[in-house]
Amino acid sequence: MPVFFINRLYTKHHQHHSHVHTEADPDFAPHGFWKWYFRFMMNYVTIIQLVIMAIAYNVLNIWVEEKNLLLFWVLPSLMSTFQLFYFGTYLPHKGEHDNEYHASTLQKNHFVAFITCYFFGYHLEHHQKPGMPWWQLYKTK
Repeated sequence: MPVFFINRLYTKHHQHHSHVHTEADPDFAPHGFWKWYFRFMMNYVTIIQLVIMAIAYNVLNIWVEEKNLLLFWVLPSLMSTFQLFYFGTYLPHKGEHDNEYHASTLQKNHFVAFITCYFFGYHLEHHQKPGMPWWQLYKTK
């Protein structure tokens, strides 16, 4: 459901890399899972995006049954925000780390790394090589 604007993503993501694990980091909140998730989402979703999604939902509802919109658009979209946040941000940055990026790589096998968040669990490697596309991060292991 969330429609992310690339310029906002770009700016916030670079802010994350510049201020990792601090109050200025849009991808970090030291206050538990739910507060962290909501802070993460509030940093990336804007009112205009919500308005666009509401308009799209209501227009689509003219031709598509509401239960199908909820089941095949809204629910998967919301679940994907949890997937990205949990496997790509929360787990890799949660707790204390002994590196300058305050990040870790999820300790799973390659297949699990693929299905959980399409290799974004290789988060330490992402910070070490930020120019590498996330779908190739597994090559740095």
